[in-house]
Amino acid sequence: MNRFIYKLLSPNIMIDLMIRVFDFASPILVMVFVGLFATGLLIEMGLMKHFSGLSRPLFKYINLPDTCGSAFLVAIGSTVAANSMVVKAREDNCLDEREMMLCALLNSTPAYIREIVTYQIPIILPALGPIVGGFYVMVFIITAMVKMLVVVVLSRLWFTKRTCSIADNGNDKRPGIREAFVKAFRKNRKLFLKIAVIYISMTTLVFALQERGTFEIFNVLPLADLFGIPPQSIIPLTTYIASPILGVSLLGPMIGDGSISHIQAMIVLMIGSMFMLPILSVRAILPRYVSIFGLRLGVKIVTLSTGISIAVRFVILVVLLSLTL
Repeated sequence: MNRFIYKLLSPNIMIDLMIRVFDFASPILVMVFVGLFATGLLIEMGLMKHFSGLSRPLFKYINLPDTCGSAFLVAIGSTVAANSMVVKAREDNCLDEREMMLCALLNSTPAYIREIVTYQIPIILPALGPIVGGFYVMVFIITAMVKMLVVVVLSRLWFTKRTCSIADNGNDKRPGIREAFVKAFRKNRKLFLKIAVIYISMTTLVFALQERGTFEIFNVLPLADLFGIPPQSIIPLTTYIASPILGVSLLGPMIGDGSISHIQAMIVLMIGSMFMLPILSVRAILPRYVSIFGLRLGVKIVTLSTGISIAVRFVILVVLLSLTL
């Protein structure tokens, strides 16, 4: 361990590490900045109630305050910006911790639609073909629906319906854009700096662990016999865990030449996803949520969201395995 720390603290490695951290973190922090200050601007100008009104039909069966509906609409464009709104609502005593957790889980669902359009259709479908590729898209849709169902059920079990919209500036006279921006900046700069410091610190830690090879710990060789998949599928399976796009690129030709059946390819994708999701969550998602929601709540949200995604894939995997018997 001491040798690892000494190696990590060498100037060349630290400079390279920090360059990669800031290159990775900068776009996320820009989105956090936009989310916080755009929300603050809308609040100062008294416009947030309009967003709450648009979301009410969507929240007919969800016992969460209207402010979660506003954040959900923003999540269609940016999950980070939507979660920044949730944090702002907490600052205004509009949400408690469990409501924040469900709001954040709900905010994660529009990202599935964006990913289908930007990733699944242009990359996965051509690589895997219409049958296996279509199955992969269906898994994403089912996961989003299950997460929304979990939010509906838990919100009705935990809460009664109440109204709590993000408050406006409290003045009948709306300020000009410049005045509203100055007020939003003053009220949100400390929160943004706190998020930025925590996010960069967490990302640096994760990148340092990655340098040590912490995430390359899975041996998937026994899975071929356990799940009845051809031994040659181990290479795309192992590659998928490290890089889904590369794994899919290797799996596609095997489907095309018949060396692996459609169901076997689906099994490989589900197994790979179950191994890949925890790594992805720790490496990319957890720092973001911890920086926005804090360590305890951030870990809870990521654990719940990742657990649901893994559970969906496990159920589908069991169904696929039953078809091969």
